[in-house]
Amino acid sequence: MTPRTTPPVTPPSAPRFDCTGLVVADMASSLAFYRRLGLDVPAEADDLPHVEHVLPNGLRLLWDTDATYRSFAPDTRLSTGPGRVTLGFACDGPAGVDAVWAELTKAGYTGHQAPWDAVWGQRYAIVLDPDGNAVDLFAALESPSASAG
Repeated sequence: MTPRTTPPVTPPSAPRFDCTGLVVADMASSLAFYRRLGLDVPAEADDLPHVEHVLPNGLRLLWDTDATYRSFAPDTRLSTGPGRVTLGFACDGPAGVDAVWAELTKAGYTGHQAPWDAVWGQRYAIVLDPDGNAVDLFAALESPSASAG
């Protein structure tokens, strides 16, 4: 008697990271903040309950109003304030971090942590978006050899 062989099981393909979603209290306020960070979201999106923006690398940033999110996840408790997820924006050099920080805080957005030179070699700052999400601004610090010319 010959042993029966079973065909190999093909594992499902691994999921790929595609998007980050933000649940927002005020769509227009949130989009205005992210436009200041360079995202080209059309003004017509301000009144929509759901907005998607494709980033240059193909990833998507999504916004849903509280009401929209609750329409499909009614038992979700929506939190406010800095949480366990942050969004990071690379700036053009250390001076770029300072400039973006200054522009956002001057525009009335909450500065969570003023720019500083982090021990891991970056100029870093944290500002809060209108819903209290932490948004990290960063750039590599210039190495002493690069600035010595």
